[in-house]
Parts: sequence; C-alpha cells; structure tokens
Amino acid sequence: MNPFAYRTTGLAIKTLAGLSKANIRIHERENIPEGSVIFVVNHFTRIETLLLPYHIHKLVKIPVWSLADYQFFEGTLGAFLEKVGAVSTQNPHRDLLIIKSLLTGEAKWIIFPEGRMVKNKKIVEKGQFMISYAGGKRPPHTGAATLALRTEFYRQRLRIILDEVPEEAQRLIERFQIDSIDDVLAGNTCIVPVNVTYYPLRGHENVLSKLATRWIDNVPERMLEEIMTEGSMLLSGVDMDIRFGKPIEIKSFMERSAIQKDITSKRRIGFDDPIPSRQIMRNVAVKVMQQYMSAIYSMTTVNHDHIFASLLKLIPFKKIDRYDLRRRAFFVVTDNLDETGVYLHDDLHLDQTHLLIDDRFNKLKNFVKVAEEKRVVKIKNNSLIKDTSKFMPSFDFHRVRIDNPVAVIANEVEPLIKLQRRIRRYAWMPGFWLRRQIAGYLMKKATDEFDRDYEKYYIEKESKEKDVGKPFLIKGTSRNMGVVLVHGYMAAPLEVKKLAEYLGRRGLWVYAPRLKGHGTAPEDLAIRPYTDWVSAVETGYAVMSHLCEQVVVGGFSAGALLALELAARVKGIMGVFAVCPSMRLQDFSSKFVPAVDVWNRLMERVRLEGAKKEFVENEPENPHINYFRNPVSGVLELERLMESVDEKLPDIQIPALVVQSLGDPVVKPSGSRRAFKRIGSEDKSYILFNFDRHGILLGKGASRVHKAVGDFIETLNLP
Repeated sequence: MNPFAYRTTGLAIKTLAGLSKANIRIHERENIPEGSVIFVVNHFTRIETLLLPYHIHKLVKIPVWSLADYQFFEGTLGAFLEKVGAVSTQNPHRDLLIIKSLLTGEAKWIIFPEGRMVKNKKIVEKGQFMISYAGGKRPPHTGAATLALRTEFYRQRLRIILDEVPEEAQRLIERFQIDSIDDVLAGNTCIVPVNVTYYPLRGHENVLSKLATRWIDNVPERMLEEIMTEGSMLLSGVDMDIRFGKPIEIKSFMERSAIQKDITSKRRIGFDDPIPSRQIMRNVAVKVMQQYMSAIYSMTTVNHDHIFASLLKLIPFKKIDRYDLRRRAFFVVTDNLDETGVYLHDDLHLDQTHLLIDDRFNKLKNFVKVAEEKRVVKIKNNSLIKDTSKFMPSFDFHRVRIDNPVAVIANEVEPLIKLQRRIRRYAWMPGFWLRRQIAGYLMKKATDEFDRDYEKYYIEKESKEKDVGKPFLIKGTSRNMGVVLVHGYMAAPLEVKKLAEYLGRRGLWVYAPRLKGHGTAPEDLAIRPYTDWVSAVETGYAVMSHLCEQVVVGGFSAGALLALELAARVKGIMGVFAVCPSMRLQDFSSKFVPAVDVWNRLMERVRLEGAKKEFVENEPENPHINYFRNPVSGVLELERLMESVDEKLPDIQIPALVVQSLGDPVVKPSGSRRAFKRIGSEDKSYILFNFDRHGILLGKGASRVHKAVGDFIETLNLP
C-alpha cells in the first residue's frame, strides 16, 4: 500500500463525509481491542466501503484497509479503491498482504463476510445464515475467520520456534517483513463484529440520479438503483448507527491438538503448503463465522420502521385499521422491549404515547407513505389494505431496495428471534383486548413513574404529601364523555381535584395526569423540558380516549396552555377549556429569570458553579400544593411553552371556553384575552370573573367557575 495515497485519498473521503448529511452515530467503541483486528461488517450499500474505513481509522489511528469485490476494480473506481486501502478479492497476494499487515500492526482490516451487498437483507433461511444474491443463495464466507486463524497460527508458531528452530523463524520474519518480533509475539488476534443500520431507508430520485441520467446515456438500471438508494441516504440525513460488538479472541480456537501439533512442527511450512490440520481449521472457521454472523445481526439498531414493517408482515389479516396498527406498535415498543436484548434507536427510548394520539413525529405517517407508494398497502378510509404478495421473495434482487423497501426493512430484523416472537404475539392479539388494556397500562405507568420520582427527589419538610402529586381518575356514570384535566406550573393534580369531583357528580369521567417534575420537589422540575409536560397530557388523552367515546381537554394556568396545545393538533377532541391560561405573566420572578439565566451561563463558563442562582423564591396561593422554590430553568421552559402554543392557537377549530380572573396577580388578563381572539374556532366563549387571585379553582367563588366549565361541557354532550 502507498501510505501517501492512503492519506491523500482519505482527505477525499473526509470531504465526502463532511458533505454527507448522514448522521453517523458510533456505539460501543470500547469494544475495539489493541493488536491484530479484523472488523467483520454487514454489507448493504457501498457507503460502508467508502465511509467505514475512514470512521474506524479516526478511532484506531492506524490505516484500516478492506476487501472489496473484484468487479469494482475497473477503471477510475478501481484506482480510487486501491488508494483508500481496498484490496480485490481476486488479488493473488491478498492473503499474504492481510496476514502480514495484521501481524506487523501496519493496518487493521474490514471484511464483509456476506461477500457482496445483500440488497434484500434476507440472510436467514430455515434458521440458518443463507445469503441471497442475484445468482442464487449461499452461506456466508469464512474468509475473515480463516485469515484470523492463520494470523494467530503464525504468531503462535513464531513464539514456539523462535528459539527451537531459529532458521525457520528467521525465514518467517523475513517473509512477513517483521521489524519488531517482540510486538508480534505480545499481540493478539481478534475479530470484531460490526453492524451498520440505516434509518430511515428511503430510496428515491435525487440530485445524483438526475445528473446520472442527464449526462450518461443508457445508465445501467443497477447503477441507477444504487445511486437512488445510496444517494438518498447521503443527501437526506439518514441515521447511520455503527455498533461494535465484543471482540472474538482467536487464540481460544487454536487449542485443538491437531492445530497445536502443526504450530509446534519443526519442519518448514510454506505459506500455501497444505498442513494436516487444514480440514480442522476449516471446520473451526465455520464455527467462528457462525459466531460473528450471529453477533453482527444481533446488533441491528431496531427502529420504528422495523416494528411497523414486521407487524404489517405478520398481522394475519389483509385489512388493518391504522389506529389498531399504532396500538400494536405501541405495545411492542413499551411492553419491556429491553427484555428481548435488542439495541434500540434513540427514538424508541422516548415516550411512545404519540403513536396513540396524533403521530406528531410522523413515524407511522412516513412509513405508510412509502408502503402506499410501493403498493404494499392501499388506503381505504382509515384502513390499510395489505398486499401479502409484497412480502414474498420474488423481487428482482438489484431493484428490491427501490421497489419494495418495506420487505427489506422487515427482513433486516428477521434474525432477532426474541423480537420476532414479541412482534408476532402482538400481531395476532385481538384488537379489542389491546384497546381495553391501554388505559389501565398507561395509568399504572404514570403512577409508577410518580412513585419513582417521588422517592428519588423527596425532600423532608419540603415535598408535599404523596396524595398531592399522584395522578387520579374519577369514574362517571356514562362512558359517553370524558375529561382530561391538567394542573398548573409548580402545582400537582390535587389542584384540580375539586373541579374533577364536581364534574364527576355531573356524570363525567375525569382523568388528571401529573406533569413531570411536579408533585415531588423543585429539583425534579428543574430538569424537565416542557415537552415532558406535553407528553404527560398526551398520555392523559390516550387514557381517556380509550375509556370514553368522546373527550374534552382542559386545564388551569400552564395546564390550560397544554390543553390548548393538544387541541390545536389532535383531531377528534370535542372541546377545550382554559382557566387562567398563562400566556403572559405578571410575576416579577419571570422578568428576573432571563437575567439570571445569563448570569448562570456566565458562571458556568468561568467555573464558579457555587455562584449560580438556580431557584427564586415563590409565595404560593396554595402552600399545601405548590412549591416554595421556582426553578429558573422551569420558567424558561414555561416561556417556551407559551411561544409554542401562541403559534398554534389559530389551528384550534373546536368549541372553546376561556375563563379568566380579573385581578389575577400571576397571569395578565390581556394575555388570555389575546389568546381567546387568536383561537380559530367560531364557537368560543370568554368568561371574566371578578376575583383578585390566580387559583380560582379553589377557595371562595370556585363553585361558580366549576359550574361554568360543567355547563360548557354539557353543551358539547347534547344530542
């Protein structure tokens, strides 16, 4: 290899990596050992051949070379591959070069045991690893295992014969151009399994494919498919998760007596000479291959598309309700998915309640769009009509990534047996049972989260009684209408309990969720983004929408903002009410907070953590409920929530009620009036009570507010 060419071409790869919008995320880099290392990697695109050596080189600080299919070594591409350290699989000196560079530490190697790109990601058949390609099927290659075994064979042989047969040892030293025999003898040979997972997988026309068709006559269909698929990945911001598995130490496979006999043999053994243990070495190589193939595919980074595609494939009926698919996906992800031992994309570690509400992150929407474009499903009303033939292995190998990415995505997680069992269980589960379980599951989850947070953040003589912060459900007399009732900032569900009990007496079901960071201690609130509060309200809506036929959402103060936020984007809500919505604050502390935040960031920069001011004092109207300390970060999150809701108010098109206290010392009435005007609904009401306090759901005159809310809901419930 030419070191100068490797470095200069590496700059080209660095430039390509910089221009790419791919989000490279490297996991378990601590699994990369010192010594002679072969990285074995799954092969789905040419991106691995180009970018992986560069990114591994950044980690190990020595050249990383790779084996590539001989067909790529033609013309300009072949010259380029040679400069970045790629060696043709038909190079006659291939094995000698690899073993030499591994022994001397000159380079580490990347080998693709699948041999070529597996575009359909179909690598398991009848429980065995079997690679599908355009020419048929075959087992994965054992070349990486064989090369690792041969490298360790020569290392151990040198260690034995260095003193006993010095002339043979010297011949090997010269053969492998070894400068430091001590470094070779002290080393170790390992195979490190590596998995590369892309998300989302979307192949479509892009600027590269347009240029190719414009400037090249009769572009081969195979080339066009690769540009469309891989160009989209590079240009569209795909997540590329690179995960390193635990190293497989080769020396443990060398202990067989026949192999040891050849290692210690005093006769001259040429590099290509057959040895008595050759067949045993081949058998061992098969076992090593099976081990690293299992490791590679056990590290697939599972994402939402894997769940959706697998469910679509395994659900035993053709007509699938879109909401039913969401519920099944929700349970697959949330019901102790970690027990399956799979690695999860970061998005699956987040709260998944959005799947039950409005799919606000467009996870299912984007998947269904692709499935519909590729005719895997047809959409009829709110149902998906599945074409089962799309999951049959009958697609053109070189077109499958473009023509049927849904099947490709499902194939990728097929080797994850425990995950497949989980998905199959929820694919076959009756829909009515899933619907029935959701409300109870979500309420228990919310209560368990509160119990954990309360125990973690509890401060003696400052935290309130546990019943203050616990979310609660009030059962009504009819399942026709239910209410999600949200408490305010620095408060807890107890704040809205009087109103909830009043609505319960009027026959309504009421669920009061707890906003994260509330009902525990100010230190808990200080670490919560407002999006956590949004998720809590979503959970409340998911609970009530599975208990009652119709749902109204409402809240007090910041809880009113959260109710308005939900009503602005979720279809099907019957009405929304907002009591003293905190669109503009009067409290001096809120004006003081921006300056405090600047001060805190300055203190962080000069490393004077003790000089930071993280809380301001609070004098609450309801000291048995509210915090006495207001976190600076919490007020900033509240302001972010205000800005977010203000933008969305025109999107509210359902009946709305705004209630305000005239003498509110916390919230400016002008703010709630402005919010009322910006609400897009034609059917909306504004009620102003002549109170001189903020907390008008409690205390003198609160019954009048309760009645106004109850009357509003009753008008929605009329036939």
